[in-house]
Amino acid sequence: MSNEIRYLSLDWINALTAEVAASEHMRDVAEHHSIGVTQIVSDGPEGDVTYHLVVGDGEAAFGAGPADPEHVKMEQSWKTAVDVATGELNAQEAFINGHIRLFGDQQKLLDSQPVFGALDAVFASVRDRTVYE
Repeated sequence: MSNEIRYLSLDWINALTAEVAASEHMRDVAEHHSIGVTQIVSDGPEGDVTYHLVVGDGEAAFGAGPADPEHVKMEQSWKTAVDVATGELNAQEAFINGHIRLFGDQQKLLDSQPVFGALDAVFASVRDRTVYE
């Protein structure tokens, strides 16, 4: 039985949910940062997908649906999401070129870069099982 999971599927979101919940590093950055981010990815194999990351007060949560509270919302297509996730497209370039649309508190997003560094390490734990189709 394969343990591969499709990118942005509910299984993928659940795997990330478990990894974020188990990450001591995520809890550490959540002691010093607070942000809620909603990601909306359109036109994927399973339709549109909405998921969130919420950190603050020493807790970090990842899951399906919008963030509560939501400080920042990002919208992108399936192709952009896959290209960024696989390294085919630089995330900053995607923002600059309008492939990722950003709404909300951009300064809070910039101030929360350590959160996304910690999240990248968590993503790496699932990346080798992820298929992008």
